[in-house]
Amino acid sequence: MTIGRFHVITDVSIQTRFTHEELAEMACEGGAHVVQLRDKSLGDDDFLKIALRIAAICRRHEATFIVNDRVEIAREVGAGVHLGRGDATIAEARAVLGPRAVIGMSAGSVEEAFAVQAAGAAYLGFGHIFPTTSKPKETPAVGVELLAAVARQSSLPVIAIGGITESNAARVMSSGAWGIAVIGAVCGSDDPRAATERLRVIVDRFTD
Repeated sequence: MTIGRFHVITDVSIQTRFTHEELAEMACEGGAHVVQLRDKSLGDDDFLKIALRIAAICRRHEATFIVNDRVEIAREVGAGVHLGRGDATIAEARAVLGPRAVIGMSAGSVEEAFAVQAAGAAYLGFGHIFPTTSKPKETPAVGVELLAAVARQSSLPVIAIGGITESNAARVMSSGAWGIAVIGAVCGSDDPRAATERLRVIVDRFTD
């Protein structure tokens, strides 16, 4: 399957008004194609309970559900998985989830992007594009120019992430990215549903 263009990653550390489940519901109602559950602070049991509820939300809205990092939980709830640089390898995840599973992986350079492609990922998460406070970063923002270069050269759908907002999303999409992933632009909004709707309108301008 081809991964959707608009990803919302739920987050309860940059805000405490909404739960992961509430954010997932509002993101789906607002038109997100993909919802990713990411929470490094939770133990596996609590993460699984939330993942099961979000999986049901995504099925109801016909959205793709992706679990960050936790391959076994992804298998248990029938989700895809997104892997960071220090997580399991794509081959390890594929062995657990099977050949048709949606497995994405992060990259922050051209070299890493080609490695992810060669390893058999379904999509590439590239960034961080702009400075962001949603996650601690050890490297500088890569910028739109490098994103454009990777998008031109990669055979994978490239999902841009990092500091993407309503004010710069069109610039990111026009660079050649397949889609965008956002955290703060939705989760940090007073109205996550409305924020999702506005971003979806921008993404749709670049849909073939």
